[in-house]
Amino acid sequence: MKGGGWLILAIAATGLVALVVWLMGERPGALASEGEQIRLVSLVLMMLLVGSGLLVRWRELPALVWLRYGLTWIAIGFVLIAGYSLRDEFSSLFGRMTAEIMPGRVSETMPGTVVVRAAQDGHFRIDATVDGKRLPMLVDTGASSVVLSPAHAARIGFGPRGLKYTVRTRTANGIGYAAPVRLREIRIGSISVRDVPAIVNQAAMPSSLLGLSFLNRLSGYGVQNDLLTLKK
Repeated sequence: MKGGGWLILAIAATGLVALVVWLMGERPGALASEGEQIRLVSLVLMMLLVGSGLLVRWRELPALVWLRYGLTWIAIGFVLIAGYSLRDEFSSLFGRMTAEIMPGRVSETMPGTVVVRAAQDGHFRIDATVDGKRLPMLVDTGASSVVLSPAHAARIGFGPRGLKYTVRTRTANGIGYAAPVRLREIRIGSISVRDVPAIVNQAAMPSSLLGLSFLNRLSGYGVQNDLLTLKK
């Protein structure tokens, strides 16, 4: 092997060592588990295999060309390892960008945390999965309970004949009545809450309401800059 080949191997090895040291210093948790360490070793071995193949294939190339190829592979390795170690941040950024572009769509920024952008009217509308059925719901922190419209209640199996409208409600339209029910599960993205008390409104409603009987079961929720965040 020419001197240029050994030079590029030395440069590549030094670059990989420096990269691993930097990664352990900047992102100590990235290599904390055995699985992450195995993935890193596999990535390094793959790079060495490809690099050795290049050495055999192009052993007659000048030293400057070797240097250029070596620096290119070091840069590729840096991007791959750094991107893998920062994958959670990239996922969070992608989720927020999606929420900005498509108001009303739920995006997961990290496990157990979802965000949704307000619609043009300022309200937060979420497609929730209620007892296995997808229902569009309006987030309402002023509602003490989850409130289902009669149409949505029928979709998940609560027919009007089996309901007892014993709960008196007060709305902007006056006094009304609703029937108490229990929902097996409300799921929004990766957030799942089971055994949720709710009521079925007797009168028709334009939308079901996602009220405090669900929101108070979360570890946290809040609104900032027209962005609603829900935390499991």
